[in-house]
Amino acid sequence: MLKMKKVSEVYDMRVFTDSGEYFGDVEEAIIAQSKIFGWRVKATKNSFLNKVLGSAKGVIVPHQLVKSIGDVMLISKQAVPSYSGEEE
Repeated sequence: MLKMKKVSEVYDMRVFTDSGEYFGDVEEAIIAQSKIFGWRVKATKNSFLNKVLGSAKGVIVPHQLVKSIGDVMLISKQAVPSYSGEEE
């Protein structure tokens, strides 16, 4: 059964990768021609994005890489920027 969500319900939702890492929080939806093109995800304290990006504020995740949206947003690991540092 397909459940529908309003875009406004997704704002500030926590985003996790399909491997279980906390990625960041949804800041905004990017809409083009009445369809969702992608999601702007902001880097928050203790998020994977904060470790990878440093001073950058966030990334845009294409909607095709979103696996599911429920209580949290689940995205594909392909959306994760490459990370060359040591894992903590």
